[in-house]
Amino acid sequence: MRDFIISESKNKEAVLVGLITPEQNEEQINEYLDELAFLAETAGIVPGKRFTQKLSYANPVTFVGTGKLQEIKQYMEDNEIDLIIFDDELSPKQIRNIEKELQVKILDRTSLILDIFAMRAQTAYAKTQVELAQYQYLLPRLTRMWTHLDRQRGGGVMMRGVGETQLETDRRIITDKIAKLKEDLKTIDKQMASQRKNRGKMVRVALVGYTNVGKSTLMNLLSKSEVFAENKLFATLDTTVRKVIIDNLPFLLSDTVGFIRKLPTHLVESFKSTLDEVREADLLLHVVDISHPNFEEQIEVVNSTLMDIDKEEKPTILVFNKIDAFTYKPKDEDDLTPATKENISLEELERTWMNKMHDDCIFISAKQKVNIEELKEKVYGRVKDIHIERYPYNDFLFQRYDQEGTEE
Repeated sequence: MRDFIISESKNKEAVLVGLITPEQNEEQINEYLDELAFLAETAGIVPGKRFTQKLSYANPVTFVGTGKLQEIKQYMEDNEIDLIIFDDELSPKQIRNIEKELQVKILDRTSLILDIFAMRAQTAYAKTQVELAQYQYLLPRLTRMWTHLDRQRGGGVMMRGVGETQLETDRRIITDKIAKLKEDLKTIDKQMASQRKNRGKMVRVALVGYTNVGKSTLMNLLSKSEVFAENKLFATLDTTVRKVIIDNLPFLLSDTVGFIRKLPTHLVESFKSTLDEVREADLLLHVVDISHPNFEEQIEVVNSTLMDIDKEEKPTILVFNKIDAFTYKPKDEDDLTPATKENISLEELERTWMNKMHDDCIFISAKQKVNIEELKEKVYGRVKDIHIERYPYNDFLFQRYDQEGTEE
């Protein structure tokens, strides 16, 4: 099921809207809108003018205040723009009122992310997961969709229909569809669980991180395979698992879907089985884009999402990627104001994080292949420790291998 709004909005310009609240200041909302613009570009939409408003909380009726809504309306009419994207998930009531006032196509952050996932899904498994999340998002919003879903029982693109008289029929059709998709996922989950069991007791390592931090590129380097990598959000949806061998020690390496702020709850729920690779991993490689101005917040988002997936803390190596793209602005010698994160050099960051994480972090460039051998050595050491703990009788083999390697 693909959302008709996105398919009709390719290459169209969209207005972006966000709120400055006690929970997110002006600097943060500007960054969030940068990310929303990147999401729009990934979906084939041209991000245009941005509107922000400072409020204690979102207006429950129109998200922004009525005066700001009129300002947005005037701008869209003057510039003949008929698509608007909000940086938060809108309630059915908000969507209905905004649509009534603006008479344009409306997307919120959740619907935009869902549609990007639909565009990116390649396998039947991923497509089923995304479709389930889309229907769960759509169900409470049927009153504004005017759908005529009895023509769409077999799935496919939603179409505007005859109106509210179809509401109960539409609800029943979607509820039935959700139930069927859940059963389909249960069947696939059993197959996936069986496949995981068949892999034996090999040590499992999972790549995790914010979206677009370079996980797939790193996967290609470590596994010597060709996993799709692109400078777009959510380039990879389906978990890819490869057998990797470092110094005769084999282990399984998985590349998982990237996380993002405000990841739709339905999406996390429907992708739980895909994220089983994270749950069952013995070691996590948390990949971070060190060149991103707010990489620390991205680390927190990933850690928070990981806790939602699996309450158990796992051994983790923090892999700071993209050191080749890192930039900073050194302070002038006569500048006596306190240093900010924009003034901190890569060397200072390395010392800070090395002291904080001890031996649990490394700085690399997957693109330029900088410190990749050092990363392999670190991963090898951790995997070996896990393997020996699991199979104590293999310890002497590693000792012998290490001695032979030293002698050579």
